[in-house]
Amino acid sequence: MDYTNDPELNGKYLGTITKDFATVSDTLSEASSQIRKRDISKYPIFVFARQEVPLGGLLVNADEMNLEWHVFASYLELFVQQGIISEEGIEAFQQTYREPNEYCCLFVLDEEFTNFVYIPYPED
Repeated sequence: MDYTNDPELNGKYLGTITKDFATVSDTLSEASSQIRKRDISKYPIFVFARQEVPLGGLLVNADEMNLEWHVFASYLELFVQQGIISEEGIEAFQQTYREPNEYCCLFVLDEEFTNFVYIPYPED
């Protein structure tokens, strides 16, 4: 699996992800900070999915906020435990992981597209 931004991320996804991300970015930034501060993981991952998935805890319910994507808070170790990232893939993931104070690591999960995407947090 490629852990860097996917160049195939087409406009359809980018537009809806960016729109929803702009709405929830403060929540994701705070959750990322808490995951790292509490030593849960150095590698928070936020799952963007159109339906409920068993990958972490539900952080943002799309239906309640009139969004297209549900957001689940997760992290590297849980992805390894669930077999999404193999033991052999941990180092590659860590090397491509971007500065978590500046970028949000999203795992976009949909029928036509499943991959990691890094989106910069908006500047205040």
